[in-house]
Amino acid sequence: MSARVGVVLSGCGVFDGSEIQEASSALIALDRRGATVICMAPRGNQAEVIDHVTQKPEKSKRDILSESARIARGKIRDIAEVSADDLDVLIFPGGFGAAKNLSTYATEGKNCKVNPAVQKLIEELHAAHKPIGLACIAPVLAARVLGAKGVRPKLTIGHDPATAAAIEAMGGSHQDTPPSGVAVDTDNRLVSTPAYMNDVGPWIVYLGIERMIEEVLNMSGDPDASIRHQMASGRK
Repeated sequence: MSARVGVVLSGCGVFDGSEIQEASSALIALDRRGATVICMAPRGNQAEVIDHVTQKPEKSKRDILSESARIARGKIRDIAEVSADDLDVLIFPGGFGAAKNLSTYATEGKNCKVNPAVQKLIEELHAAHKPIGLACIAPVLAARVLGAKGVRPKLTIGHDPATAAAIEAMGGSHQDTPPSGVAVDTDNRLVSTPAYMNDVGPWIVYLGIERMIEEVLNMSGDPDASIRHQMASGRK
């Protein structure tokens, strides 16, 4: 049976929600491997709405779940209604939504709070020894939630010194990686990749996220994921 993979979205757009290319890369990499994808997001207003042309705040309000449904093509669940029993793997694309809507990292840094439903799901998967993949800025979520438990999660956001220092301050262990690299924490069953924390293009982002997906599916014990990937790629 294919792995059931939850993809946590945080809106639609890099400056106030999920980074669309990162989210799409994860969805494509999962589809290539035949995973069963469950997209989800919290309900509630975004922390702010950003005009992506001017990159300035607007006065309008947008619901995180409704905006995330744009990426999920309407097939999405409220994260508060999902438990670890529903999933084999959990994936977090990046984008400022992870730092604004899934947490308060954008405004409070190392002292941030994580959305209660997001925190609960991370804690449940970690307790069940189920793998979690995180891209771009999203590793700060694992640093905050799991760092508080004293397990010192190993994570990467590439080479950004300020964010790396925040991860360390929250109880994580930062590992520098190249743009398409991954940090693999086998003890805590975490895999992270820098994605757009670097000044790169979408192909490099995809390569890192695809590698992250491969690692978490291997951790999940899905024995046919690599076979399905080879078939989808036209290889024998």
